[in-house]
Parts: sequence; C-alpha cells; structure tokens
Amino acid sequence: MKKIILVMALAFSFSAMAEVKIAIVNIQKVITSIGEGKSVMQTLEKSFKSKQKEIKAEEDAIKKLQQDYQKQSSLLSDKAKATKEDEIRKKIASLQRKTMEYQKNIQNQEKELKKPILEKLKPVIDSVSKKKEVALTFEASSSPVVYAQKQVDITEDVIKAYDKKHK
Repeated sequence: MKKIILVMALAFSFSAMAEVKIAIVNIQKVITSIGEGKSVMQTLEKSFKSKQKEIKAEEDAIKKLQQDYQKQSSLLSDKAKATKEDEIRKKIASLQRKTMEYQKNIQNQEKELKKPILEKLKPVIDSVSKKKEVALTFEASSSPVVYAQKQVDITEDVIKAYDKKHK
C-alpha cells in the first residue's frame, strides 16, 4: 500500500513539474537595447567622462608632485621633505575620496535614470511571460541560473514588446 501511494505521489509531482515553464530575461540587455535606455546610457557616459577627466587631471598633478619631490629630495631638509610628503599624502587621500564620491553619484544617477524605465518594463515582462505561458521569470544576471536553454530566454521578446508599446 505504501509503495502504491509513493508511486502515485511521484507520478503527480513529475506531471506537475513538467507543466511549470520558467524563463529568464536579461534586464541590462533590454535597457541597453531600447531607445530610452540608450539615451540613459549616453547621459551616464557623458557624466562619467567629465568626472574621469577631472580625476585624470588630479592624478597627473599628483604624479608631477611626486616626480618633483624625488628630484629635489636630496636637496631638501628633513622638515621640507616631511612637508612635501604630507602634501602628497593629503592630495592622494583627497583624490580617493573624490573618486569614491563620483562613483557613488554616478550609481545614484544611474538608479534614478533607470527607475522610470524599470517601472514601464515590469508590465511588459509580465505580458510577454503570460503570452509565452511562463510560470516564473528570473532576471538573468541576478538569479542563480547556471544554465538555461535559449528558447526560455525572453529578452529579445521583451525588447520588441517594449519598443512596440513605448514608441
């Protein structure tokens, strides 16, 4: 009797598992492929490049200070050496703080610029998932999916549906 119940339970569980369809969507790819997303990426790139130029200029100034210090170190007194070293350390620390601040600002800007797109994207993903009769849809880059067949990746379908709905 126990064997019959076990076999029946297994049969029902396998048939239930066979019906569950799972898909993945690469949201980052969707964002970089749609018109609004391309605009956001260009805005972020411009912002990043301007900040990068500022950082590069400061790095170059610090390198020049270090080179000047190395050339003059044999001529400087111990007090003058300590002053120069302290100046260089302070500039390096300031640059590191500024770099971290820029990175944080760019991440916040990216989050703010992507937010309206993500809000519009959710119903599109829901619609495509329903049309494909998918029970679960995972985000490809953040889910623990190690392998997925190509036919369960709905990224391209989501891109097409989003462009069609929001043009």
